[in-house]
Amino acid sequence: MRGVGEGVAMIVAEELSGRARAVLRAVAAGRAQLTGGCEPDLYIDGLPCCDQMVSHDLVRAGLLRGRREVGLYERTEALLTEAGRAAIS
Repeated sequence: MRGVGEGVAMIVAEELSGRARAVLRAVAAGRAQLTGGCEPDLYIDGLPCCDQMVSHDLVRAGLLRGRREVGLYERTEALLTEAGRAAIS
């Protein structure tokens, strides 16, 4: 029997767009950074992500997070959460 978290990750994974999956793969590869704030901006390979709504949605869904808390204009490494890893596995 699967745990509740696994079921939620499976449902979320089924609803992710191709762009959202690509963002999660970039985060998994260590290529992404997040800024601070309640709506953090995502940078991939040092450049702003072209779809900030996707990155905001992924953070709100609990699929990615920053390594540490930073100020509004500071950046930190973006990391996948357990649910984020499950969503792209």
